[in-house]
Amino acid sequence: MEPPADPRARTVELRALTPEDAEAYRPLRLEALRDAPSAFASSFEEEAARDLDALRARLRAGPDGATFGAFLDGRLVGTSSIFRLPRLKEHHKAYLVGMYVAPAARRTGIGRALVAAVLERARAMPGLRQVLLGVEAGNAPARALYEAFGFEAFGYEREALVVEGVAYDEVHMVRFLEDGGAASAPDASPPR
Repeated sequence: MEPPADPRARTVELRALTPEDAEAYRPLRLEALRDAPSAFASSFEEEAARDLDALRARLRAGPDGATFGAFLDGRLVGTSSIFRLPRLKEHHKAYLVGMYVAPAARRTGIGRALVAAVLERARAMPGLRQVLLGVEAGNAPARALYEAFGFEAFGYEREALVVEGVAYDEVHMVRFLEDGGAASAPDASPPR
């Protein structure tokens, strides 16, 4: 039996998801909530109860947000979203949320490509000055990824989430955009 092909040598497509991607998005989203429950405010149970119409609405990109998907050989293996805060006094801020890469596709550059896509979209939003995110404090690989893109920790929330009786702390991070820095870290292009 041959070993599985190296994901870096396979075809990767990175694009904004559309409502038509809801059926591909749903199983990956549920996998993410099972695989990393402390990384998301949503629970598996809440997400499993959503119908496809709710997911289609979530995937409808607009001027203030989008969800990006990474497809490896045609299969959705990673997602990240950006949404801008709607209130006038907070309209200069957006959040990076829903970041997930399936275990078999990790360490291939897909995570970097997803963060770069979010930051590129952020730069296209007029008047946007900062992108915020929250990351589980014990998730060192995710924190390192965000730091590589210039995100800085600005707060620490103890017991931000409680999953099955276990409390998880969260680090709050920000990436300011007005500094004119590049939207991506070195080598953040999508894998080929």
